[in-house]
Amino acid sequence: MLTHASLIVTAWDDSRLIGFARTLTDFSYVGYLSDLAVDVAHQRQGIGERLIELTREQMGPRSMLVLLAAPAATAYYPRIGFNPHPSAWILRHDQPLGSPAHP
Repeated sequence: MLTHASLIVTAWDDSRLIGFARTLTDFSYVGYLSDLAVDVAHQRQGIGERLIELTREQMGPRSMLVLLAAPAATAYYPRIGFNPHPSAWILRHDQPLGSPAHP
């Protein structure tokens, strides 16, 4: 997971890791923010937003950032400026290609 990530940004409280952003990106057009995590005790302090800002700085000025939100985080991303996209699609690991979509 870490070895093949294109971009990793972290937040620390002294020697303790408290935040983490992992992105797969081409550093030109698009980056997929596959993981954003902040320790519960450090949430609501702007750490997640800062991790995203640092990620965007590393990706380049014209690169867009996309993600799939965890169910518990669906309200977070619109609050910090992300827009929903009507044409996102997923194919689950156990779903054969060509099978009907799961609701």
